[in-house]
Amino acid sequence: MQIGLGLGSNIGDAPANIARALALIEQRGLARLSAISRVYRTAPWGKLDQADFANACALGQTQLSPPDLLAGLKAIEADMGRETGERWGPRLIDVDILFYGDAQLDEPGLVIPHPRLFERAFVLAPLAEIAPGLRIAGRSVAEAAQGLGDAGVALWTPPQR
Repeated sequence: MQIGLGLGSNIGDAPANIARALALIEQRGLARLSAISRVYRTAPWGKLDQADFANACALGQTQLSPPDLLAGLKAIEADMGRETGERWGPRLIDVDILFYGDAQLDEPGLVIPHPRLFERAFVLAPLAEIAPGLRIAGRSVAEAAQGLGDAGVALWTPPQR
């Protein structure tokens, strides 16, 4: 099944955290990744008094069911050291299932497509980069990204030394 993942981090070396999570997704057999966006620097969303986030998206294929995929992603987050904290607060790594084929699920702890996907430029910009023709639940990712504008999203550039 084709899947889309959204990744974010704003603790430590955020781009490296995303790269490590992507590597673990493949190493653990959760998905075979076929496209990975560049890393974007994004302003915090929800809770504003924290460091900027690094965000990226990936597309891939999985043989796992949505609940099993989610469990594997949560295990990666925990193994990397993510601690449960406040909603929208700082995080070492966050990996969300954005879509799972054409599936529409609404279960406790798992809603697919991601319920706030079309509200978040930090997801739409990297997703539109790697899948400009993608439509999710009948909506164009590229058109939605254009509609939100840059909204605090820019390509990640390393800090100047």
